[in-house]
Order: sequence, then C-alpha cells, then structure tokens
Amino acid sequence: MLTDTHTHLYSDAFAEDRPQIMQRAFDLGITRFFIPAIDSGYTEAMYALEKEYPQNVFLMMGLHPTSVKENFEEELAHVEDQFIKRNFYAVGEIGIDLYWDKSTLEIQKIAFKRQIQLAKKYKLPIVIHCRNAFDEIFEVLETEKNDDLFGIFHCFTGTFEQAERAISYNMKLGIGGVVTFKNGKIDTFLTEIPLKHIVLETDSPYLAPAPFRGKRNESSYLALVCKKLSEIYNISEEEIGRITTENSKIVFGI
Repeated sequence: MLTDTHTHLYSDAFAEDRPQIMQRAFDLGITRFFIPAIDSGYTEAMYALEKEYPQNVFLMMGLHPTSVKENFEEELAHVEDQFIKRNFYAVGEIGIDLYWDKSTLEIQKIAFKRQIQLAKKYKLPIVIHCRNAFDEIFEVLETEKNDDLFGIFHCFTGTFEQAERAISYNMKLGIGGVVTFKNGKIDTFLTEIPLKHIVLETDSPYLAPAPFRGKRNESSYLALVCKKLSEIYNISEEEIGRITTENSKIVFGI
C-alpha cells in the first residue's frame, strides 16, 4: 500500500479522465490521497472530490503562498471559516514562494505564521510549500517551534543541511518526482536520512517523475517514486511503501 501525501486531484488537468486516473492508482495499491488547498476558488472542487471518493480522499485547508495577494485577509478568513464548519487533516499547503513574486514576502510571512498558529489551535500538522525561500521559511518556523509544531516539508528539494534543519522542526520530508531527475540532487544524500523521516507524494498534476518528466503527473506515478527510493535505500518497494505509509499515519492521524 502506498500513500500519496500531496496531490491536487481536483485540478482541471484531470477533468476529462479523473475516474481512470483514480483506477490506475488503485490498481497499484495507492489508496490514500491527501489533498492540499490553494485558495477559496478551489474549495468546492475539493469537497466534490471528497464526496466522490470518501474512503480515499483526505482534505487539507489553507492558503497557498502564491495566492497571498492584496485580499489575503479575506482568504485567511475563508480558511478559518472552513475549520469552524468541519474537520480537516492538515493546514496546507502553506509557506513562502519567492520564485513567482518577491514583492509579497512580508504578507506571505504573515499568512504563513497565522496558519501555523491555526494548525496549533486544532492540533494539526502543517504542509509547507517552499520555493526559493528556505531561509525565510526557517525564520518563521524558528519563532513557532514547540511540541505542537509538526508536519511535512512538501516537495523537499534542499540540501542535506536543510533537510536536517527541517527535520529538527518535527517535519517529515515529502519526496516526489524530483528524486528521479538526473539533476535532482536529493538522491545523493537521501541515504543519510533515516526512512522514518520520509513520506511519498506526487504533487500531481505537477512534477511528473522520469520518464514522464514535463508531462502531466498523476498519483499512479507514485510507484515510480517508490521504485527509485527502493534503489536508493536498497530495500524492497514493499518495505518503502509500508514505512512511508506508517509515517503518513503518524503525521495525519489516519
């Protein structure tokens, strides 16, 4: 059994063939899908997906850093309102992204910190989006670190030192398609990271693993990530699946 800890299955990229995509994943033993939020524009699509696959789909709620704009207070209010209405399995995806827009850094920090505090209020994990922003992410985490801070560093692509620091904040490392890239680099030090700190993800429809790099990603491709980790750690794919799924249960509580 494999767990995709990060997949945008509600994306329009899957509008034409979502049932087939889900079945391909099921056929490979991938039966648990954790779904990150982006902003209020996607909430209804997330709920519809959950309704269609209630035994397999587990929702997060949060404001993605690239959606932190002038109206971020309204968007945060939407997030908080959803938590009042129902349960979620994480606050995510949240964080800082300096690839697309550096001008919003200060309000990204505010939104990130506020959502970390929301996660602590509900005793939930956070799922961190970090792009070109390790120092800024760590700066915020340092101010919030305690026993109630835990979660996943989604799509981890940093250095060994950054991996160790992320783990020091009670974060698992989300490993996806990048580990199969020739220039991905994380495969060069992963063996130094105990498997108890690793969870698997696709981030589909983004970041498809080799040999599908550059094409639409889907959850069934998680098997390719598992295969690569099996080669890196020199243990069976079944064992990779077992350990990383257990890790996901520790984080999400289900």
